[in-house]
Amino acid sequence: MGTNNNDSDKKNIGNVEEFCYLCRQPESKVGKLIHIPNNICICSDCMQKAFDSINRGDNPYMNFIGLPLGMMQLGQIKGNKTAPDKEEARDNSKHKGEAFDRKNIPSPHIIKSKLDEYIIGQDHAKKVISVAVYNHYKRIASGKPDIVEIEKSNMLMIGPTGCGKTYLVKTLAKLLNVPLAITDATSLTEAGYIGDDVESVISKLLLAAGNDVEKAQHGIVFIDEIDKIAKKRNANSRDVSGESVQQGLLKLLEGSDVEVPVGASSKNAMVPLTMVNTENILFICGGAFPDLDKIIKARLNKQSSIGFKADLKDKYDDDPNLLQKVTLEDLREYGMIPEFLGRLPIICSLEALTKDMLIRVLKEPKNAILRQYQSLLAMDEVELSFAPDALEAIADKAMEKKTGARALRAILEEIMLDIMYEIPKDDNIGRVIITKDYIEGRGVPCIEMRGATKHNLIAAKN
Repeated sequence: MGTNNNDSDKKNIGNVEEFCYLCRQPESKVGKLIHIPNNICICSDCMQKAFDSINRGDNPYMNFIGLPLGMMQLGQIKGNKTAPDKEEARDNSKHKGEAFDRKNIPSPHIIKSKLDEYIIGQDHAKKVISVAVYNHYKRIASGKPDIVEIEKSNMLMIGPTGCGKTYLVKTLAKLLNVPLAITDATSLTEAGYIGDDVESVISKLLLAAGNDVEKAQHGIVFIDEIDKIAKKRNANSRDVSGESVQQGLLKLLEGSDVEVPVGASSKNAMVPLTMVNTENILFICGGAFPDLDKIIKARLNKQSSIGFKADLKDKYDDDPNLLQKVTLEDLREYGMIPEFLGRLPIICSLEALTKDMLIRVLKEPKNAILRQYQSLLAMDEVELSFAPDALEAIADKAMEKKTGARALRAILEEIMLDIMYEIPKDDNIGRVIITKDYIEGRGVPCIEMRGATKHNLIAAKN
C-alpha cells in the first residue's frame, strides 16, 4: 500500500502547473515558459521586459553588473532620448561635425610639418599620407559638386619592420581630431571560424567615435600586418585567414552598408547591431611583407646573366631600399589577390632606416628615447648625457639586429638597467655620462658628484 501512495504523490506533483517566477501567472495564461538554471521559469513577456530594462541607460544596476558600453548606449543608437544625459547630449550636439569641417582640417604641408616633429625621415610617405587625409576630408565636405563624383583613395604602405609604418599612423591620430581606429589583420578569419570577422574592423572605428555612427562614417581605419592575410601557396588546406579574408574586406574597401556589433568584436545575441556605411571611410593598410624582396629581386634578374650588358645576380643583394621597386605584379606573386590590390590605388614604400637616421631617432623627436630616460633620471635630480661616439655605438648595434627603430629601445633597456638600479642609492650623484666603452662592454659610465669637479667611475659590475 505504501508503494501505491508514493506513486500517486509523484503523479500529483508532476501534474502541478508551473508559474512565472516574476509575474506569478500560470503557464496556461502566459504560454510556454522559459526554463533557466536553478529551476526558475520565466514567461516571454517578463523576459522581454528584463532585456528592455538592461538596454535602457537609466538602469541603476548597469555599473554594478558590469555590462559592456554598447548595451548601455543601445537606446542612444536607436533614437531613445532617455539614454544619454541631457548635458552630455547638449555637448555632443555642440561639437558634432566640428572634426569633419573642412576648415578645421590642416593643409598637407602643416600635417607633414607636425609629423616631422615626431618621425625622422620617410618624407615621401609623410607627403602621401598628408595629401590622402586632406583630400579625404575635402571629398566628404559639405557643398561638394554633384557633377563630379570623387572616389576615395585607399592606401597601402610597404616597408621593412621598424621603419615607422604604425607609428606614422598613431602620430597622425594624435594630431588630427578625427576618429581613427588601428586594428590588426592577423586575428581576422573567414565568417564562421574562430577569430574576428572583417566587420570587427568597423566596430573598432565605431568605438573610437564614441558609438556615433555619423562620426564613424567619416573616419580613418589603419589595418596593420596586412601581409599576414596573403594567399597561402598550399592549396590542399582551407585558407580561412588568407584569401577569404581579402575577399571579405573587398566590400569594406569599396564602400557598402555593413551591420556591425556595438561595443564588441563579434556578433552574438546579447550585443546590439547597427548599420554603418563605409563609402566615406578612408582605409590605410600597412605591412612589412617579408621575403617580398626576393620576389622583386627575381623579377629584376630575369635578364640573362651572360654577356657584357647582363646584370649580375648579386646586384641587388645589398640594396636596403629594394621594396621601393615593388609593382602590382610582385604583390600578386606574394599572395594578394588582384581585386584587393585594385581597391588600394596608392602604394607607398617606406625607406629602411640607416645609421644616421637611427642616431637622429635617438635624440631629435619630441618623445625621443634619450629624452625619456633623461626625464626619468631628472625626477631623481640627476642629469643624463650621452657621448656622440656612444650614440654611434648604439646605432651600430641596432643595425646588426635588423629590426629598425625597435632595436633601439631593447638596446637602451639593457644598457640603462644597472644605471637605473644604482643611481637612487646615492643622493650625491649629480650627472651620468654614457660613453662608447660602456656601450661596448669595455668600461663603465662616468659619474659626476654634486659639487665635485672631477669625474668618478661606477664600480664595474662583477
